[in-house]
Amino acid sequence: MSGNKEWTEARDSLVDMVTDLGFPEELGHHMARMLGSPKAIRRMTKYLEYERPKDIETVVDEMLAICGEIDSWKEKKGSEDANAAYNDVLRYGLDRE
Repeated sequence: MSGNKEWTEARDSLVDMVTDLGFPEELGHHMARMLGSPKAIRRMTKYLEYERPKDIETVVDEMLAICGEIDSWKEKKGSEDANAAYNDVLRYGLDRE
């Protein structure tokens, strides 16, 4: 499945779930943009299906928590990559080809 098609299908599922819970369609579209990836969007959709929150604040809190976890993972990955590069410099020096 192409990335764009996968993202669109995930977004549509999220929007459907959001509207099924009685929240505005625009909320689902905005959450999909904020979450960014099909995996994160599907995670949010599963949360909504399982928990069926009654208020919009709970929905937004969960979306922000997922976004925060993604940001933390990206930061950790960046630090690991930088540390590996630094260790290579220490091990092999700067004149390595």
